[in-house]
Amino acid sequence: MSKLITYKSIWKIALPIIISGIAQNVVNVTDTAFLGQVSNAALGAAGNAGIFYFVIIITGMGFTTGAQIIIARRNGEQKYSHIGKIVDHSFYFILPFALLLFLLVRFFSLDFFEVITHSENIKILANEFIQVRIWGVFIAFINFSFIAFYVGITKTKILSYVTILMMLINVLLDYTLIFGHFGFPEMGVEGAALASVISEVCALLFFVVYTIKTVNLNKYNLFGFQRFDLAILSRMFSISFPIMLQNFLSLSSWFIFFMIIEKMGEDELAVSHIVRSIYMVLMIPLFGFSNATNTLVSNIIGEGRSHEVLGMIKKIIWMSLGFTFVLSFISFFIPEFLASFYTNSSELVSKTVGALRVINFTMFFFSISFILFSGVTGTGNTRTSLLIEATNIVIYLASAYYIAIVLKSSLPVVWASEFIYFGFLGLFSYLYLKYGNWKKKQI
Repeated sequence: MSKLITYKSIWKIALPIIISGIAQNVVNVTDTAFLGQVSNAALGAAGNAGIFYFVIIITGMGFTTGAQIIIARRNGEQKYSHIGKIVDHSFYFILPFALLLFLLVRFFSLDFFEVITHSENIKILANEFIQVRIWGVFIAFINFSFIAFYVGITKTKILSYVTILMMLINVLLDYTLIFGHFGFPEMGVEGAALASVISEVCALLFFVVYTIKTVNLNKYNLFGFQRFDLAILSRMFSISFPIMLQNFLSLSSWFIFFMIIEKMGEDELAVSHIVRSIYMVLMIPLFGFSNATNTLVSNIIGEGRSHEVLGMIKKIIWMSLGFTFVLSFISFFIPEFLASFYTNSSELVSKTVGALRVINFTMFFFSISFILFSGVTGTGNTRTSLLIEATNIVIYLASAYYIAIVLKSSLPVVWASEFIYFGFLGLFSYLYLKYGNWKKKQI
């Protein structure tokens, strides 16, 4: 990669990740839209349980994101044979970790929902969803390791292939299992969960076959499954653990945010999950550019070009803002049309419009702040990124609780707390990249 980082080279890495995000969000939109036809409770319950599931797996993703940063650094240093060992040790850690999470959810999820859920109906449906969905945790973690490898070496094209495959399978199975078509039983929220698990299994099979057929396994020393090396795992863990905790805190904060909204009523919760689903669509380009930021920052530091980091991040921010402007502009003028995909209730559609308008504006803060924050993570100073995230979450949740519960504000005003979150995230990240001591960080 030892050449100038141009808009074209950034786009080459980000585009497959964006396509992957589009396909993944088709799955999210489909789940939300189909379950919205079942009932508001089914929509809210599966939405909350889905966030709970992502809180769980995001910790494993944190470990593989750390692995991705190290893989990218070795790729930049041209130490290709070291990469396979990192991938192997990723498997050595995440599979036992997946087993631990699986057992905790299988035995204690109902107790958890009992404590945090106000509605009895939502509690029961959420537990039904998570008891099926948690079977996918093993597959999801393995898939994350493959993603870390391909993004780390900047060969991201496969991500679009595998996620489109997941999308097609998931949409078909959603339609089949949620409503009971083609002779299958009507499973409701359990059907949505089972469809997601099966689609992830298909994605894993594709990853394995594609890797064996197209990758030079000897070059990267891939799938050697060499003897466990505590020193390698310790190095990975020192980078990954702060990201794991950071991801857990980040998704937990969103879960808590929705629990705060659940106390406002079932309609408010259903509306917020509709907004969340549209929000995730608006975020698609941003997540692609964010992932590109992580790996490009680590790669060019590995090449000894730390002085180019801030200039490259500036380019990525401009690209991210451009895509955000187009999507937010469209969303701003057709909110009723977008909301009608999720529900037939004119009342819910009307309530969705105000909150969605708020999100259209927060996205611009998001586009700047999240790229800056991804740059901090890409430097390998993950303890700093954890500190930034933890501080920011405390401010965010305290603000959201005060606005929603104490002031009893309307739903759009509660969603406006996103301005607070992204404002501080961008400020803290910029100050660190501008003045922090990160250029000679060894990983």
